[in-house]
Amino acid sequence: MKKTALLFLTPLLALCPAFAEETVHPTGYTDTPLIPGSKWKVHDDARPRPVVVTPGKEAGAPPSDAIILFDGKDLTRFRKEKGEPVVKPIKDGAFEVTAPKPADGDLYTKEEFGDIQLHVEWQSPNPPASNSQHRGNSGLFIMNQYELQVLDCHENKTYADGQAGGIYGQTPPMVNASRKPGEWQVYDITFEAPVFKDGKVVKPAYVTIFHNGVCVQNHTEILGGTKHKAAAAYTPHAEKAPIRIQDHKDMPSVKYRNIWVRPLKKAE
Repeated sequence: MKKTALLFLTPLLALCPAFAEETVHPTGYTDTPLIPGSKWKVHDDARPRPVVVTPGKEAGAPPSDAIILFDGKDLTRFRKEKGEPVVKPIKDGAFEVTAPKPADGDLYTKEEFGDIQLHVEWQSPNPPASNSQHRGNSGLFIMNQYELQVLDCHENKTYADGQAGGIYGQTPPMVNASRKPGEWQVYDITFEAPVFKDGKVVKPAYVTIFHNGVCVQNHTEILGGTKHKAAAAYTPHAEKAPIRIQDHKDMPSVKYRNIWVRPLKKAE
């Protein structure tokens, strides 16, 4: 290339981002004020960055840091109440909570949890049998204490605080987002464990629930341990406890699949 051509192109190349020298931008700052109530400054360059988590490849798939409680193959992460292994038929990647008969009883995770994100998919029987609370009834007990209701609530009238997506006996869901019986339903849950001191609750538990992608509980305060036909009340317990899946014994069986959990901790 001739020298005159280079002289002509030089100012044009300087204006083109592809050819210009890359600008190095700051990754944080050290001369900013402290965030109120924090040891970190605003945009603090020394503040630890979040751990990288790879999302699932599709909706409902577990992220890379999830604990897979049921992957459609076995129930080795669950136990019976007294610690016995769980033996249930698994078909098409799902198990029935009440099968085989006689009922196995509730299922407990072998691992214990506090603050969590929980993903559960469940299916009520089709055609439905009976009505109200006797129609595809099960439940998810977080920390073995606080029941999130599982129930066929499609065109099925029952008491408000016993509906799917409700905190049983306490807080109804904001809306009824139930699918038809026989269709798979999805719960995505975040739960904050209560805090006890000297035998008293100093911070209650809170839960957020998305039912089939619809928010039905928005950071709802849990009033205490679940009771039937009685007011909820807190009983001090350990910082971590199992997740329990309810076997309602005399109810039509509910199926479960794709259950995973992520223990949560606050950012630094």
